[in-house]
Amino acid sequence: MHTYAKLTQIPDSTRLRASRKTLITMANTVTFQTEKKLVSAFHTALDSATEQEIPKAMSQYCAPDLKWRGFHPFNEINGAEQVARQFWQPLKSSLTRQQNRVDILFAGQNSLRDEAHVWVVSMGHLMGLFDRPWLGIRPTGKLAFLPYCAFYKVAGDRIVETAMYFDIPHLMVQAGQNPFPPQTAAHLVQPGPRPHHGLLLNAQPAEEGERTLAIINAMISDLGQWDSGLSLEDELAQTWHQDMIWWGPEGIGATYTIERYAKQHSGPFRAAFLDRSKTNHVCRMAEGHYGGFFGWPNFTATPSGGFMGMPATGKPGEFRVIDIYRRAGDKLAENWVFIDLLHFWNGQGVDILARTTEVETP
Repeated sequence: MHTYAKLTQIPDSTRLRASRKTLITMANTVTFQTEKKLVSAFHTALDSATEQEIPKAMSQYCAPDLKWRGFHPFNEINGAEQVARQFWQPLKSSLTRQQNRVDILFAGQNSLRDEAHVWVVSMGHLMGLFDRPWLGIRPTGKLAFLPYCAFYKVAGDRIVETAMYFDIPHLMVQAGQNPFPPQTAAHLVQPGPRPHHGLLLNAQPAEEGERTLAIINAMISDLGQWDSGLSLEDELAQTWHQDMIWWGPEGIGATYTIERYAKQHSGPFRAAFLDRSKTNHVCRMAEGHYGGFFGWPNFTATPSGGFMGMPATGKPGEFRVIDIYRRAGDKLAENWVFIDLLHFWNGQGVDILARTTEVETP
């Protein structure tokens, strides 16, 4: 949830245009099942492939000129073969017997663009045995989880674009190499949705996706004003249930209820930044009770001191973020958030990954 991004209010004309597009795209006979099956088959192929077979699995499901975005230090990679060799093969070698444990799977068309292509969202954990070093992180020989969320753009029978965000600091903490000072909220392995219905394997009623997208848009507009005259808690309550859960990234943590979210993240975050830009999402979509968005970056802001125990730098920083939401009734109930904090701090002149992994065990 970008309560920390300074967003301009969505004009009525934009709301109407998005609403009309949603009605058109979601009321037709396209159910996105073909695209979801393609992505699920891709997951299965990667799980079953050996390290040497990964390029072949990539070529079966991805376009040769695949555009791939990932967290620091991977950033942007062009080409399916390069993604296989630079990301998947080293990870598969380190996190052995790997399983992709998917908690949320949904699909839809991008409400921000006039395009026919379908996006599929997958969120969960890459689980395996951490047997070899990865990015300088020490292996444990034990079970480990890498939280991730991916947006896949599908054209025909190929994945042509991917934004895959993964919480590297979370894995570092599991390996005993915590890169951050004490966080304001809780560290834990994030579970899936409370009702356990996040895998939308069947077609969803069009009106449910419309309602989810509408409340996400309203939340973005309401929380972006910051001058409503309401307290932060009352502002949040306009679009959030009182017992909302915010599953934040390592370095910030997870928090529960509007009151604790305001105290443990949203309030401190707002106080720690200046010159917040408006957001720039690449994709925003919904299906059924689930929806989300990502940006590259979503917004920029200048730290004024205090965020994650760091001093002010005077330098604007980029926030690359994926937000996934679950709606219950007429309000939002859960939010899974992936923020590339390694990239943000690297832009501030602090290479968190290198600094932490270079420290030898006493």
